[in-house]
Amino acid sequence: MTPYGAMRTHGAGTLRAGDDGTAVVLAGWVDRRRDHGGVAFLDLRDRTGVVQIVADPESDAALQAAHDVRSEYVVAVHGHVRLRPSGMVNERLDTGEVEVAATSVEILAPADTPPFPIDDRVEVDELMRLRYRYLDLRRAPVANVLRMRAQTTAIIREVMEAHGFIDVETPVLTRSTPEGARDFLVPSRMRPGEFYALPQSPQLFKQLLMVAGIERYYQIARCFRDEDFRADRQPEFTQLDVEASFITEEDIHALVEELLSVIWSRVLDVKLDTPFPRLPYSDALARYGSDKPDLRFAMELCDLGDVFAGTEVGVFAGALDAGGTVVGVCLPGGGQLTRKQFDGWVDFARSRGAKGLAWAVVNDDGTLRSPLAKYMNDRETGDLLAATDATSGDAIFFGAGPVSATRQLMGALRLALARDSDMIPDDRWEFCWITEPPVFDWNDEEQRWDSVHHPFTAPTDETLATMEASPQNCAARAYDIVVNGLEIGGGSIRINRADVQRRVFALLGIDEQTARERFGFLLDAFAYGAPPHGGIAFGLDRMVMLLAGEDSIRDVIPFPKTQTGADALTGAPSAVDAEQLRALGLRTRLPR
Repeated sequence: MTPYGAMRTHGAGTLRAGDDGTAVVLAGWVDRRRDHGGVAFLDLRDRTGVVQIVADPESDAALQAAHDVRSEYVVAVHGHVRLRPSGMVNERLDTGEVEVAATSVEILAPADTPPFPIDDRVEVDELMRLRYRYLDLRRAPVANVLRMRAQTTAIIREVMEAHGFIDVETPVLTRSTPEGARDFLVPSRMRPGEFYALPQSPQLFKQLLMVAGIERYYQIARCFRDEDFRADRQPEFTQLDVEASFITEEDIHALVEELLSVIWSRVLDVKLDTPFPRLPYSDALARYGSDKPDLRFAMELCDLGDVFAGTEVGVFAGALDAGGTVVGVCLPGGGQLTRKQFDGWVDFARSRGAKGLAWAVVNDDGTLRSPLAKYMNDRETGDLLAATDATSGDAIFFGAGPVSATRQLMGALRLALARDSDMIPDDRWEFCWITEPPVFDWNDEEQRWDSVHHPFTAPTDETLATMEASPQNCAARAYDIVVNGLEIGGGSIRINRADVQRRVFALLGIDEQTARERFGFLLDAFAYGAPPHGGIAFGLDRMVMLLAGEDSIRDVIPFPKTQTGADALTGAPSAVDAEQLRALGLRTRLPR
């Protein structure tokens, strides 16, 4: 099979001046048609690009057929390539130096007028685009994203297989092991009353592959989560899933850094600096108020507990006396903000549940202009400037309250201030590893411990011995990869011993019977010798979204769902007929 199939000899977008005089057969869609004084011009589009077709009276049959076509008709064109006349070169087209003189134009399929122009320059409502996604995909920017996605997956396969990883498919119909997000359930016709679950990830199967001695596994896997929608979430998504035996965290870091470096180099022609910085989870929260820090700009958070120890500033004293914290962030040049703008940032904090937000501007003489200035002594003012590196004309913002909530608030404020001040460069890629997060997180509502990642994550050797005595201090051998404030992947070294796995289950409130029901097959496998192993998973959709410079993963998925979970193209989800339900032993009951 030729690159263009048996019906054509060349791609429309491949023709250049060097093809002058070449006989060609092209096929594609009519992008535009123009009539000029007895001559018809067609812009013919296929997956390779666009070229101009000329039908003139020298070939009456071609001219007559060209008069009959309309935009988006599918046509085949026979003709020969010729250079465009002097002064008629189209610099906007790769094929702009040439045109094809048609000897015949054949209509392969007519087309109705599309509901929106197939034109890159026309803004189209997203719901309309998704309803007619097959037309949206004809537009070059959208189609180019799919090509970028295909290029990315091809690079992934090349790099992974060069390192001895093998591609293994894991089941899509499996059992429900409810941890984290809700499962999509599939009723079994042959076993009425029982259900399969669609996998949220291949986690357990890839661990079983390690027990099986596969040692190096990868998969570009479809995964499913029944969760609420956001710009970077879909109910079905694709991830690069990786697992390896007899490795450490550093092995995973090195593999991932090589993989991402190759992808960014080939897809964007961008050289990444490796190794990426390693940032402990606790440091990330303290310095940036987030476990997904954007490192493209500075403005680190400052813990001001020591600065305001014994202070007469009531709001700060109250927070510190209650075991909380005071956190500051300096906005360079922020002294130019108006009082109305400062009040707007106070409203920003309140909209996120804070009681308020304090601020100060550094005067030329080192004093402060602030509603709190009269309550602060000279020592506090000097220590504050030293801690925040604030100088004349800068603004300092303060948050006070419980440690976690205050850091999160100030982290969100840091990002919002930087965006509002246009401080975040669009042309930088700042990667980092977030390491050693907690194994457990206390769930106040249900009064129990939850897994921060998943219950198969190994604790560090240093905290394993005291795990039951102080689960809040138990650190995980886990790592997330973050770029420009977005997490694109995460993984861990796994538990490979049944006794340790049972201890973790017990702390999570999973008793022995429940553990056997949900995870007995994994515990049984561990009894036959499970090697030390670990891995990582990447959100492929999110990675391509970043590479393509898009704001939503819907723009990089061929047929995405809307924010309500609907498929605007097919109408899914939809009702099914009564006979199908009877065969499954089901009936529906709508919520009141």
